[in-house]
Amino acid sequence: MNDLTLPLSGLSSVGGKSVVARFDGGMLSSNSGVLALAEVEKRLRVADRVARCIDDPRRPDQIIHSLADMIGFRMKMIAAGYEDGNDANRLRCDPVFKMAQDALPSGRDLASQSTMCRLENLPGVRELVVMGRAMVDLYCASFRQVPKRIVLDIDDTFDAVHGGQQLRLFNAHHDEYGFQPIVVFDGDGRFVGAVLRPAKRPSGAEIRPHLRRLVRAIRSNWPDTGILIRADGHYCSPQVIDWCRANDVDFILGVAPTTTLRKHVADLETSTMARFEASKTNKVRRFKEFFDGAASWSRVERIIARVEVGAQGADTRFIVTNLASGKAKALYEDVYCRRGAAENHIKSWKTHLAADRTSCTRATANQFRLFLHAGAYWLMWGLRAAMPKRSSFAVAQFDTLRLRLIKIAARVVEMKTQIRLHLPTSCPDQRILRIVLSRIPQLAT
Repeated sequence: MNDLTLPLSGLSSVGGKSVVARFDGGMLSSNSGVLALAEVEKRLRVADRVARCIDDPRRPDQIIHSLADMIGFRMKMIAAGYEDGNDANRLRCDPVFKMAQDALPSGRDLASQSTMCRLENLPGVRELVVMGRAMVDLYCASFRQVPKRIVLDIDDTFDAVHGGQQLRLFNAHHDEYGFQPIVVFDGDGRFVGAVLRPAKRPSGAEIRPHLRRLVRAIRSNWPDTGILIRADGHYCSPQVIDWCRANDVDFILGVAPTTTLRKHVADLETSTMARFEASKTNKVRRFKEFFDGAASWSRVERIIARVEVGAQGADTRFIVTNLASGKAKALYEDVYCRRGAAENHIKSWKTHLAADRTSCTRATANQFRLFLHAGAYWLMWGLRAAMPKRSSFAVAQFDTLRLRLIKIAARVVEMKTQIRLHLPTSCPDQRILRIVLSRIPQLAT
């Protein structure tokens, strides 16, 4: 057994003084900012919402860790940068993570990796459907007032896998096996939903029932709120367009250029090219709108064309919408192009919170993992939403928030009537942490 009182050898002297280091500092943690995430979780109640969707088959008198405790621990692990279930074995005795789960630092250890593994394989298909509805309810509860209109950005992202997971499929474009889940965010970056699916382009017959469940869940909370669906050309299909029109849902979708559509802008492309050659500007951009449609569409739709000519040549894009008002330029630049922000939200969820760790064998377990990482997204989003609007942290990436506000060392001292956290006096962001903790109780729930 290691003797914690022995000094750590191999350290050079500093300023002529020897350096003596021992592992005798007591209860220490490098994740004291997790307590701020715990305050966000108490407001949003993410873990409780998810846990209520799962039927617990365990005997009540034999339970040590509740479902809500395990889910909350797992979400906070992910938000703090510990996305693997194996990390639970190292963090289950961390004093700050215990406090974040409303347990004393000297109390019982949190759930282990094996317990987490059983949790991930517990929900079935029915429970996951209910969980998806709970995620929508969480989204609606995050508003202080019912909005008059919301914008939903729908996109899919490739998730490479390297095992024998259910639903995996080879994607020739990426030259890998994987999944291609559909994810939905709103225009302000709130997480709405995610569906695990094989790595192929979604068809209209697949997208339509997903939209139907999503819109139905939103309208059960907000029956009078207008909904605008915004997506790229993957989602522009006759089934999607007809369903949106039949259910009073607005849409603005990308359209793949076709010979028929290009005929409408042939003269505009020629004149734009001539205008660019005659001018000394970097680019010339012009717009045109007309009514047309593919042979598979049930009716003609409003098409907006954007023609741009620059040093690299001409580039023409098309979008389709059922919005009757608004000029072509405004609809393209101010409405449709803002869809690009969804890529940043996917990056936050997938890259900063490792939502692509779908390594479970069963598809239901991987779908549950998507929801766990979605819960971690909500914790980080709530932390950022509590920032002052003029602060640089209000637009910071999740990995920046983690490095600056969560990865803070602390010494934990448990006394008879209180628990003291000794944080670094030189912490550069202590002021913003004070402000955030005072503002988290103001989050809508």
